[in-house]
Amino acid sequence: MGALPVGSPAPDFSLPSAQGREFQLAAHRGRWVVLYFYPKDMTPGCTTEACEFRDLSGELENLGAVVVGISADPISRHQKFAEKHGLNFPLLSDSELTVAKTYGAFGEKNFMGKKSMGILRTTYLIDPEGKVARVWEKVKAAGHAAEVVAALRELLAQR
Repeated sequence: MGALPVGSPAPDFSLPSAQGREFQLAAHRGRWVVLYFYPKDMTPGCTTEACEFRDLSGELENLGAVVVGISADPISRHQKFAEKHGLNFPLLSDSELTVAKTYGAFGEKNFMGKKSMGILRTTYLIDPEGKVARVWEKVKAAGHAAEVVAALRELLAQR
């Protein structure tokens, strides 16, 4: 299954966060949501991506958006990752991979010639009405957060 198409409703979900609260997508209706799936805490690419979202989270918030990261890592690992890098947005644990599969962010990966199944680096920009506004598949971590900010600015200019 591939990514959800632009314009389709973003499926609701509820997952535990590193802050000890449940995050429910529907509770954020009325705001833009940057939902990014990443493979694993504490790895170079995932750290780069998370830190860039951290650094641009104020700008995203000023544009009316909330940032949320999702991986299969347990809450305890998310807490260490968030603490170590001063992450200022929720990290959600999708240990059963239910949400990743629903959003088409789980599948075969090829790393250094080795194939495996796992979370695919994928980002969704969900509009205030709860519809998919943009999708990025096969994301390159460095510079991605800035791409998301630019896309959100572009979409806001069209409204």
